[in-house]
Amino acid sequence: MVATLALWSTAAPAQDGPQLALQRVELTAGMHRIDAQVAQTPQERQTGLMFRREMPAQEGMLFIFDQPGVQCFWMKNTLLPLTAAFVGDDGTIVNLADMKPQTTDSHCSARPVRYVLEMNQGWFGKKGIKAGFKLGGAPFSKR
Repeated sequence: MVATLALWSTAAPAQDGPQLALQRVELTAGMHRIDAQVAQTPQERQTGLMFRREMPAQEGMLFIFDQPGVQCFWMKNTLLPLTAAFVGDDGTIVNLADMKPQTTDSHCSARPVRYVLEMNQGWFGKKGIKAGFKLGGAPFSKR
């Protein structure tokens, strides 16, 4: 009972709409520019791209974690088909995972990472971007 109560009391408030006012950062994938919203707090990461009905092709969301770890994502309340790029500290894509809308299937990094970049599904493939490709931008040059 105590554990359940503690879990309930620390739960984040329910989010019922998309978060559109997050800080943004410009990333690059070769010659391609990405305008990424930054999800850095636990609440921002938990909500992610939930409830978004559309997202421009050059936009995405960069999830930033305090420490590298095996990061796992699912698509509950997410309406858009997305691809998650699990990214190491230096900007190198470790692996990519296509994710179907409104599912609870778990998609995890192949090894510990600090960053996850979600883009519209197909964006990476259309640009020829695969695991091993290095992304550029301020978050990756700080480490």
